[in-house]
Amino acid sequence: MPGGDVREMARGVTAELEQLPHLPELPGRGPGADMIGRGAGLLTELFVQTEPSGWRFTDHPGRDTKRARSWLGEDLDALEEYTQGYEGLLKIQAVGPWTLAGSIELKHGEKALSDPGACRDIAESLTEGLRRHLEDVRRRVPGAAVVLQLDEPLLPAVLAGSVKTASGFQRLRAIDRQLAEQALRDVIRGVNTPVLVHSCAPEVPIPLLRRAGVAGISLDFGLLTQRHDDDLGEAIEGGTLILAGVVPSTDAAAVQSEALSDPAGSVHGVRTLWRRLGLAPELLGRRVVVTPTCGLAGASPAYARRALAAAVRAARSLADNPE
Repeated sequence: MPGGDVREMARGVTAELEQLPHLPELPGRGPGADMIGRGAGLLTELFVQTEPSGWRFTDHPGRDTKRARSWLGEDLDALEEYTQGYEGLLKIQAVGPWTLAGSIELKHGEKALSDPGACRDIAESLTEGLRRHLEDVRRRVPGAAVVLQLDEPLLPAVLAGSVKTASGFQRLRAIDRQLAEQALRDVIRGVNTPVLVHSCAPEVPIPLLRRAGVAGISLDFGLLTQRHDDDLGEAIEGGTLILAGVVPSTDAAAVQSEALSDPAGSVHGVRTLWRRLGLAPELLGRRVVVTPTCGLAGASPAYARRALAAAVRAARSLADNPE
């Protein structure tokens, strides 16, 4: 989410998203509030610091790790304040193990993704950190049924071997798909809560994520083609929740879209897919959640609120008029 006032954003999120509020992330505050720094702050027994090239592992917790944990604590305080007495679904999000491995450098300077041992350590450390994080959330919001979203924007690139080395001149070798699947499966089993995976990149590996045990997959619907029909159809029929990114995530993108002025029209592509796959219309209200195409950090605070409201209206349209 945009801006720097977490209390204001938590108030807005809980007001607009009555059915599925979430813990806001405000990366605009600086290092440690960004996706990678925040995720690294959840790791146990692994510590990071900022370098000119980005995030890098270090031997001891320094001010960057402490800042990341401090930001998260403030955000949880704000969420707790605005969810007093709340009962229902609550979404918590964190960066996934493969995006962390492809973004943080080892102490010698290359990305952790280049080292299989480091990748295992990240996944194990993240799992333990997420367990503790989820316990804290449940203590603060005891009426919540917590859902965890793992953000994996780099996962398709990790599988394709297109993640750049730290120097930027070469590409890291592709990670074996079975290894990638197993690491995600271990994290999902280890946190003992329903897990969604979000990736707004092209070529999201839907079958791999299903085999890993995800409850839902969040993707940018504008990047889908008919090549993805079979994978999507099997996922939907198998009970996987689809979080359909159809609302533009920035003010500039919204100028070229009618999603805000015509929420029902924004989910036309979802209805078209449903008819093409021959799926029962009544499944739309049970299998699809309408979302922005990606995070809203690049939008203005005013637009972010409007985008969330538009997603809610579009979802109601799908449920009320599935055909």
